[in-house]
Amino acid sequence: MNGSSEFIDFKISKNINRYEIPNVEQYIEDLMNVEYSFSGRMDAEIANSFILESVQLIINSINIFRLGYFDAAYYSLREAIEISTTIVYLVDMPDEIRIDKLEAWKNVEPFPMQGKMLSQLYKKGLAIPDMKQKMESFFIDVDCVRKDINKYVHKQGLNNFYVFRSNPFYMQEEDDSFIESYCYYLEKTIGIIAVMRLAIDPYPVLLMDEEILYRCFDSMTTPYSKPFVEKYISNKTINDYKKTEMFMNHYNHHISDEKKNLAIFEIVNNLYINTSKKEEIISQFYLLNQIDRIITYIALLSKKVVKLYAHNGIYMYFTDRNTNRKAQNWRGLDFKNFKENDNRYNQIYDEAFISVFEYTVGSELEVIFVEHNEKLDEDDIKTICDLSIENCEKGVLVL
Repeated sequence: MNGSSEFIDFKISKNINRYEIPNVEQYIEDLMNVEYSFSGRMDAEIANSFILESVQLIINSINIFRLGYFDAAYYSLREAIEISTTIVYLVDMPDEIRIDKLEAWKNVEPFPMQGKMLSQLYKKGLAIPDMKQKMESFFIDVDCVRKDINKYVHKQGLNNFYVFRSNPFYMQEEDDSFIESYCYYLEKTIGIIAVMRLAIDPYPVLLMDEEILYRCFDSMTTPYSKPFVEKYISNKTINDYKKTEMFMNHYNHHISDEKKNLAIFEIVNNLYINTSKKEEIISQFYLLNQIDRIITYIALLSKKVVKLYAHNGIYMYFTDRNTNRKAQNWRGLDFKNFKENDNRYNQIYDEAFISVFEYTVGSELEVIFVEHNEKLDEDDIKTICDLSIENCEKGVLVL
């Protein structure tokens, strides 16, 4: 029995050579640029699943290549490119085509292959035809990369045979070249899916510009980093993309908005309230949404406040004041219990306290959980309870 097991292990591993990829951790870290480039388009919610899947396929490829299954690794790279094409097809085509094809894709019905998708996108797409015209060199490169990867997938040439690469006369220098080639196509693939993502919306690039970042709404998109663009996309490709109608229309829309100061930007984007920047906050208080206004108002009303929570604890706001609470995590059940407690103020929360306040905003009841290190006295509670919702609705902060 043991002999049989050893024989099976021998046959399975006989022609498999493992490969070490230089700086593999950096590739995984760089992929977070794509992973966090979520789109907030209401008509393209499914796009984020495709973005995440394309990233996973590349991670799978890296892992498979390191294990020695190089043709499968290249297949995963090809799949990542195809997935990025599919989501653009399902988002960028006119509604009468897009809706029908989306249902076909969901129901695993006949669906166009990549070549046909690209052909239709170039003719009927909403953004891709303009991108193809303005970014011609990029799309030529995509076609070349796809064809090259297919040679590995279809095992063209002895160099892509396992039995050839495991030959004892095979030179180490050729292995080094083989790894370099894989890294080249890995980087090309990452760049391709990062650019195809831009056919959904331009925010990963648009928000790289601080002039837009500080004017934009609270976007769920994290912008690409400059080193990521330089390594995987190229400044030329990005500059070409900035000439597209999609980019220019979004840029012109946002550049006319008022630019936020740093204190307001940190509240909107990072849920961080720097109470020492009170004058800056007051000067642009009206740029905050209704919940942000109430939360910020409370933080500035009492120096005892260290953190605040909204939407049953889903959103946590930090301040420049440190909490006494040592634990970093929090649970929705805790906030449910705080809310249902008859004694809503000064509830023990580990080494700190939680107090619960309710405000009627329009027809909605907003519940705010306030974390504080010291107990709130009656004056503190009255001050926070009596904050002016009318002023909040007007965007006016009076302390």
